[in-house]
Amino acid sequence: MQTALLDWFAQHARDLPWRRTRDPYRILVAELMLQQTQVARVLPKYEAFLTAFPDLATLAAAPTAEVIRCWAGLGYNRRAVNLQRAVQMVLQEHGGVFPRDVALLRQLPGVGPYTAGAVACFAFEQDVAFMDTNIRRVLLRTHYGAAQLDVPGERALLAVAERLVPAGQGWAWNQALMELGALICTATTPACQRCPVRPMCRAYAEWQVADAATILAMGAPLRTQVAQPRQRAAERRADYRSETPFVGSRRWYRGRIVDLLRTLPPERSLPLDELGAQLKPTFTPDEMVWLDELLQGLVRDGLVVMEDGAVRLP
Repeated sequence: MQTALLDWFAQHARDLPWRRTRDPYRILVAELMLQQTQVARVLPKYEAFLTAFPDLATLAAAPTAEVIRCWAGLGYNRRAVNLQRAVQMVLQEHGGVFPRDVALLRQLPGVGPYTAGAVACFAFEQDVAFMDTNIRRVLLRTHYGAAQLDVPGERALLAVAERLVPAGQGWAWNQALMELGALICTATTPACQRCPVRPMCRAYAEWQVADAATILAMGAPLRTQVAQPRQRAAERRADYRSETPFVGSRRWYRGRIVDLLRTLPPERSLPLDELGAQLKPTFTPDEMVWLDELLQGLVRDGLVVMEDGAVRLP
């Protein structure tokens, strides 16, 4: 599996800008941008962000409002605040040098197990294992099959991932796993016939057996079949959640508030009643409690400042 996947990656890897650098600052920017955001959306924002904030010192010293403005179009605005706080911590507590240890990286704001592992691997080329959605899907299918009746816990699956990392090739291996999940072993329509690890994949073998049984039951002649993957119930639920419109949800209104404040000149505030009217044409004073709850959450996340009955970016 290691040889097949690494050979495939060497031939088919996308040329992505964060793969051309080992700068931990640039890799951290990319990893936070890529959380729950497609590569196509990240590419132009990544280049624009690094033009505005080319190094961690520039980002650390910038007004937070400017960082949030530059994050426009990516969503999940708290990531922008966490990114700035993380580089400020690197400057203040690590002398401007990114820690190489995964445990120390996890102490940075907004950096969880995946991001810490990704920075250690992609910046410092350490042979570490970590889990994102694509890696998890690939390993579950290859090692536990299609039905996944006995799905392992996260710790057990991480142990599998750790055993698979080839010595001295952690960078290429983890990039390859993520690439396979993004391009071939997708959630709903995996391209099994183009998959380099198909011969070692338990899910593919199960799909082939199921297809053969269906054909025989229908009385049709058995031919070499292209396995048609059956999407797991958990994947169907995840897809439903991702496709369900969130317009009008709490998260949608939070994003709308930040978007409205982005349009204001620096240091300019918006009175709460004006904000409410711009958020909802039908806004009434009775909804001020609802608006205040939204804003308090944004204040806690460091995304807005409230003062004298008005609100602005920090």
